[in-house]
Amino acid sequence: MSNYQVNNTNINALISWIEQDIVAIPEIQRPFVWKSSKVRDLLDSLYNDYPVGYIITWQNPDTRLKDGTVSHGKKILIDGQQRVTAIMAAISGKEVVGNFRLIECVDSH
Repeated sequence: MSNYQVNNTNINALISWIEQDIVAIPEIQRPFVWKSSKVRDLLDSLYNDYPVGYIITWQNPDTRLKDGTVSHGKKILIDGQQRVTAIMAAISGKEVVGNFRLIECVDSH
């Protein structure tokens, strides 16, 4: 019996998991570091239906998360958090600050 599963999940399902608070970022992950050009390139790849790599999640009931809480069985992002955070920021029109929190972008004009 394998210790892991490989599933093909579309971007809509991934976004749904995030909106339902099923996916979480563990405290061990580095801060969000992508520049806007990298986010643009990711969205371009998605738009053109190019592969954008694997997203690896792990289910563990007591993993400490970036926000200081415990996972309680959520899908923990082991690999792909830069891509997932970039996608959610782009879709929501929000800026990433602090511990991967999305805040409203404020127009300075």
